[in-house]
Amino acid sequence: MNPPSLMIRGNSWFMLHQASIMSRLIQVLPYNPHWPIDFQQEAANLIQALGDNCITIHHIGSTSVPGLAAKPIIDIIPVVRDIAKVADKALIALGYVPRGEMGMPFRGFYNKGEPRTHHLHIWEDGNPEIEKHLLFRDYLRAHPDYAARYADLKLKLAAEFSQDRKNYTEAKDALIKQIMQQAGFSGLTVVQTNLPAEWNAAKRFRQKYFLADEGIADPYTWTFGHADHLHFVLYHGTEFIGYSHVQLWPDAKATIHLMIVDDKKHNNGFAAKFLAVIDRWLQSRDYGKIERKING
Repeated sequence: MNPPSLMIRGNSWFMLHQASIMSRLIQVLPYNPHWPIDFQQEAANLIQALGDNCITIHHIGSTSVPGLAAKPIIDIIPVVRDIAKVADKALIALGYVPRGEMGMPFRGFYNKGEPRTHHLHIWEDGNPEIEKHLLFRDYLRAHPDYAARYADLKLKLAAEFSQDRKNYTEAKDALIKQIMQQAGFSGLTVVQTNLPAEWNAAKRFRQKYFLADEGIADPYTWTFGHADHLHFVLYHGTEFIGYSHVQLWPDAKATIHLMIVDDKKHNNGFAAKFLAVIDRWLQSRDYGKIERKING
């Protein structure tokens, strides 16, 4: 069965592994014409390891754009029929380390090499993250002016934040969104809040739709840093259009406290899709008792 047409990205992995991430040096190098060759060689091994479950394999990221400066890590999307059938053992035999979802539910993430040489982002067929990455890659391939702007920004940020991956990532966000708008990405993605823009969107939705009639400041901001409270925003393309607050409890129980979609988008069925994906993600984490106290 194909996944729903939305995607959740979590950020708990970042909090758990922040020290490790901060310590890895960010190095952006001139384009290496061997990168696509490396991808083709690795793809052949991955096709054999994944077997009939694998539909296709894509080279993504900056190393997939001819002439673009990049971190020397080959990013690869294997598209599979059923992510639950991906065998870690076969990928470990190729030198990959399983990392779970690493903040993006419904993704299988693996890395190879020390220092890193390859990243795998395994998604089931139909996941909108696949289209997003391919549109971004293809737009940069077709528009050398944007590729040059992106390269210049990465080189500048790598010098400024050489050991600060969080700030390096945040500082690229505005240009990446601009490129995605130009590329025409209009998919729905559900993102667990991580970047400052996402937290700001979550706060705006809470204040506008949940607290507007109260005339008070949000009394629940303490939940923003609590491990048992998850906050999600809904993107339509690169636009924030919704927000949800989920609380996790012992005994496989979870509560969806808020589910808000912008008034302008209510007639498009986005709220139902938003709820369906959060339900599915909770169930994939073995939360079998899900309360929906939705008052937004």
